[in-house]
Amino acid sequence: MRALHVLLALATALLSLPASAADRFKIDPTHSSFGFLIGHLGYAQVLGRFGEFEGEFSFSQTDIAANTIRLSIKSASIDTNLKARDDHLRSPDFFNAAEFPALHFVSTRVEKSGEMSGKVTGNLTLLGVTKPVTLDVTFNKAAPHPLPRYNQVLTSGFSVRGTIKRSDWGMKYGLPGLSDDVQLIIEIEGHKI
Repeated sequence: MRALHVLLALATALLSLPASAADRFKIDPTHSSFGFLIGHLGYAQVLGRFGEFEGEFSFSQTDIAANTIRLSIKSASIDTNLKARDDHLRSPDFFNAAEFPALHFVSTRVEKSGEMSGKVTGNLTLLGVTKPVTLDVTFNKAAPHPLPRYNQVLTSGFSVRGTIKRSDWGMKYGLPGLSDDVQLIIEIEGHKI
């Protein structure tokens, strides 16, 4: 009888556990990148990036709903390979880096859309305005890192793409010569913590 009670207690404990716990990862700034493309007068797309950021994500291959991501990107770290333009982009005409030193993204929902793809929806805060965005995500790989200095720590990588309208956050300078649509090009690599 005692064995039955122990077995029932164990079964109850197992049933109360989440179906699949998501692992937590810290974003590796050395092997991640946050870039964008914006059209200039219809002639070409200007490529830019942010050099300073931090964040974490939770990831489970089996429990998609448990996946989350949180990012903070330093707005003054913008780099388009031209100092005068970068200084202008830091000004109140664009990112207003002095008043709003960071952009933030916090996920609210992750959905699977294919074998190795999904969509992440979350709140993007830019210029003090918070609005929802949905981005396309491709899962690249999860495996122990092969380099000795990483001690075989589990590492995961993703490619993220999407388009936002900058005017939705109040960034209207230069319209329509500078396009309203901004393509996001994000590559994320993270190490388990």
